[in-house]
Amino acid sequence: MKIEHVAMYVNDLEKTKNFFERYLGASANDGYHNVKTDFRSYFLTFDDGARLEIMNRPGMEDAEKKLNRTGFIHIAFSVGSKEKVDELTRQLADDGYEVISGPRTTGDGYYESCVVCIEDNQIEITV
Repeated sequence: MKIEHVAMYVNDLEKTKNFFERYLGASANDGYHNVKTDFRSYFLTFDDGARLEIMNRPGMEDAEKKLNRTGFIHIAFSVGSKEKVDELTRQLADDGYEVISGPRTTGDGYYESCVVCIEDNQIEITV
């Protein structure tokens, strides 16, 4: 068994698509639009075949996202080396994203950084 894809609702579909393409190498499909409900989505595919669906529709509730909450808390992306973790973290920080930890080696042995990126959602960058 494998996870087929993960989905997230976002307010700004195009900005989110561009973020994942620019920083994490995603390739987007042409998108989907249901004209009856005004639901829109893109499937983003990453190098290893993992997929993320980003979605938008009218009337979504956008509650404050606290870092210490129940539920899904981050998406982790493996970039292949410590140097690439450092480089991407630096690039995101230079572009104005909030680095909340790292880069560092965690107590359980991961080399990672955590950055608040897409609409106050957390991205983990790891080897």
